[in-house]
Amino acid sequence: MPLDTPPPSSAGPGDRIIDEPLSEALSRRYLAYALSVITDRALPDVRDGLKPVQRRVLYAMREMRLNPDAAARKCAKVVGEVMGGYHPHGDQSIYDTLVRMAQAFAQRYPQVDGQGNFGNIDGDNAAAMRYTEAKLTVAATLLLDGIDEDAVDFKPTYDGSDDEPVVLPSGFPNLLANGTTGIAVGMATSIPPHNAGELIDACLLLLDSPEATTADLMVHVKGPDFPTGGVIVEPHASLLETYDTGRGGVRLRALWEKEDLGKGMYQIVVTQVPYQVKKADLVEQLADLIESKKAALLGDVRDESAEDVRLVLEPKSRNVEPEVLMESLFRLSDLETRFSVNLNVLDARGTPGVLNLKQALQAFLAHRREVLVRRARHRLAKIEARLHILDGLMIAYLNLDEVIRIVRYEEEPKQRLIEAFALTEIQADAILNTRLRQLARLEEMEIRREHAELSEERDGIQGMLASTHAQWKLVAAGLRQVKTALGKLNDRRSIFADAPQVDAEAAIEAMIVREPITVILSDRGWIRAAKGRVEDPSELKFKEGDKLGFLVPAETTDKLLIFASDGRFFTLGCDKLPSARGAGEPLRLMIDLDDRVDIVDVFVHRPGAKRLLASKEGYGFILPEAEAIAFRRAGKQVLNAKLALVSLPLGDADHLAVIGDNGKLLVFPISELPEMPRGKGVKLQAYREGALRDATAFKAEEGLDTVDASGRTRNWPEWREWLGRRASAGKLAPKGFPANKRFRPK
Repeated sequence: MPLDTPPPSSAGPGDRIIDEPLSEALSRRYLAYALSVITDRALPDVRDGLKPVQRRVLYAMREMRLNPDAAARKCAKVVGEVMGGYHPHGDQSIYDTLVRMAQAFAQRYPQVDGQGNFGNIDGDNAAAMRYTEAKLTVAATLLLDGIDEDAVDFKPTYDGSDDEPVVLPSGFPNLLANGTTGIAVGMATSIPPHNAGELIDACLLLLDSPEATTADLMVHVKGPDFPTGGVIVEPHASLLETYDTGRGGVRLRALWEKEDLGKGMYQIVVTQVPYQVKKADLVEQLADLIESKKAALLGDVRDESAEDVRLVLEPKSRNVEPEVLMESLFRLSDLETRFSVNLNVLDARGTPGVLNLKQALQAFLAHRREVLVRRARHRLAKIEARLHILDGLMIAYLNLDEVIRIVRYEEEPKQRLIEAFALTEIQADAILNTRLRQLARLEEMEIRREHAELSEERDGIQGMLASTHAQWKLVAAGLRQVKTALGKLNDRRSIFADAPQVDAEAAIEAMIVREPITVILSDRGWIRAAKGRVEDPSELKFKEGDKLGFLVPAETTDKLLIFASDGRFFTLGCDKLPSARGAGEPLRLMIDLDDRVDIVDVFVHRPGAKRLLASKEGYGFILPEAEAIAFRRAGKQVLNAKLALVSLPLGDADHLAVIGDNGKLLVFPISELPEMPRGKGVKLQAYREGALRDATAFKAEEGLDTVDASGRTRNWPEWREWLGRRASAGKLAPKGFPANKRFRPK
């Protein structure tokens, strides 16, 4: 065997096998992955408000000297530097981050000054990185200011070849100023942008009054300030709760104005769209609403935007009020959005948690104080080193002739100077490196002046480091300077307003021609609306194998409520139902209804009406019909039950009769039932076996009626014999009661 050949390894493949339970191995590895996502990707740091990739982009650009006054460089070069030195996770993710940091419609205070196509508010993507160029903005330099002065800690990069900052000095509260969103493992963050000037004013208030409450801070921080502007219509009380808890939401609307066209005609012009809404998608959404006839008051939409946003909305009629038109569109489209707030961030120790407004600002101020102290200590060390050299030079000037003699005649002048004047090596080197022209009298005076100035500065820094009050005072002064440096960027863009109380639904109904119709729903779920009244249902035609399920007289202005066996209510406008030509359309294409879910009831909503809802398990409650209305495809969950069974109009009834599968009948006053907007309800009847079969409501003075399978009606005046308390078992139904144990045929 050659001498340079390494000996064969004695470890076999089996030595790499770890014997441990699979569940423990997966748990440990998944936990490591989750922590990596939380700390290194998704959540920002409370101190500088940046995620690691954003921090690395800014630091790499600074190392490339891409300052605001420098020439821009190709983004491909920047991405390469970031990926090669700091963030080895793919060039596209880095470039996407860089692009977003340059978009004025995405960032309230952009940190990258992009040159070229960086996308637009329509949702178009940026050009490839080989075409675009970038450099830092003034806001970015404020975040990086002092990073060379030991202001923050550094850590080794992924390959250990260099160092990168753990956090940036952050001259302004960037976490809240620019906001951020991110989804980690088991947690998420969503922080809206704010006005940095208002945040700084709130910080100054905290410095003056540490006991200030959230309400006090909101005197300055009135709410978010989105880069695309818009109108915030969230009530102040709701915003206060959001900032007090760190969780909540903000309703944001488009900014619009009315333009008169003469002769009573007008048009609506939208000049600002909600944050993160793509303008092109919004135009398409409004056009779809017109085509599908869901926006009954909107006639046309046009995009006349150039540099500024200009969406033109034309009403269908000049008689439609502008406020009514816009309120209807706010409900139907992304002209109004809700930005979720979840102030979930990493604290200074890297621990995730939800903070409120005050805690976030306090964390930023604590970071600024630490940066100030570290920079002061760094400067103090520099001053001490310079004063040490100046002390040596002063000794040389006081003993100039002897110093010259030693330098000229001694074989080891450095050692001789140290021995003769008790100098250090640093001082001796400084004297030996002094040029002859610096031996002039004026140079001696300059050294004395510099020594005095540095001594004064050193005393000031030492005094500041010894006084917490002085440190906070300097933090406040620095924040005021930053506010001035940001200048016009601090002009507020989003405004606040109260949402007007407009009955848009009434206006929409007023535009609908009121005509009688008959809603026809087949057994297999095909729905249609026939004009007028259907006198003879037997004449109706259905697809082969299908039959009539529900026949509901209605009008085009009515709302149709559909109750499903999973406890959900669905709402459809009767004017939007398909015509009776043919078999109609499948109901399940209009609403989100699973094939395994049955339709329990279909009826027209009547204002002020109430119904009994009951489940197969025998639980129920009284529901105001207005609580069931919801025009969402997913409907509205009202009855929490495995199988909804009964939807019964109550009218002016005062008693309820229920019967179970066991044939036992129970009658009790309706007043024993609670009125609820949703829930499971209370027990109607007790069953040892079986479940609820049917229920009916009646007036005591009129008595209980039943209808058998042949259609014959029978009145039971002796119903009081079955009168009892709710949730009792009841007694067997009387002889002659319908054999199917139902009050009416199904």
